[in-house]
Amino acid sequence: MSESGGMVKSVHVIPLKRVYFGRRMNRADRAIRLVRKYVARHFKDAEKIILDPELNKYIWSYGREKPPRRVVVEIRFNKDEKEARVFLKRVK
Repeated sequence: MSESGGMVKSVHVIPLKRVYFGRRMNRADRAIRLVRKYVARHFKDAEKIILDPELNKYIWSYGREKPPRRVVVEIRFNKDEKEARVFLKRVK
């Protein structure tokens, strides 16, 4: 984690394998919810969680039924505004 002023940046690998245990038709929807839940758990002060459109596009890239098993993201948390922004770090 690197801090500069009121901004905290960190890189996380979010496992999305849990979305494969349920029904097939809404796995990508659940993957998005799981990312939000993960960020809320790790940044408890975050009142607002904003996902980057590139991350959303990557999760939906193989369709609704087959999201990726894990995703590497960079989370930028602004302490002053209490918002967390989630960006796609890299694609495997």
